[in-house]
Amino acid sequence: MATTDDAALRAALDAETIAVVGCSTTPGKAAHDVPSYLREHGYEIVPVNPMADEVLGEPADDSLSDVAEAIDLVDVFRPSEEVAGIVDEVLAREDIATVWLQLGIRDSEAGERVTDSGRRFVQDRCTKVEHDRLS
Repeated sequence: MATTDDAALRAALDAETIAVVGCSTTPGKAAHDVPSYLREHGYEIVPVNPMADEVLGEPADDSLSDVAEAIDLVDVFRPSEEVAGIVDEVLAREDIATVWLQLGIRDSEAGERVTDSGRRFVQDRCTKVEHDRLS
């Protein structure tokens, strides 16, 4: 079951470190501008993009499995059909409390696996829009 109430969204956004899967090197794309906004608002951003060496001045990791530091929230900017594989990587880690799928990205079956593991799952919502609305 996806997280939708404001209290749960606030709790999800009470993260410190956000891994952005699909973080883009291209200004003007949501996958670049949203993590840039989040960084400006105090979050540590860990870009995950196998096609880039660096995004937003930070070294980019090829996958969540390659991220060495602890992650609180995973923000996904990849097509819906890739979500199940991303969730597999999330479930292999103990540190991730929330999986957040951006606008237009949905996978309720993968979401059930996330919530069954005791973590939060948000889909089809923008972290920037929700952060701005709730703060």
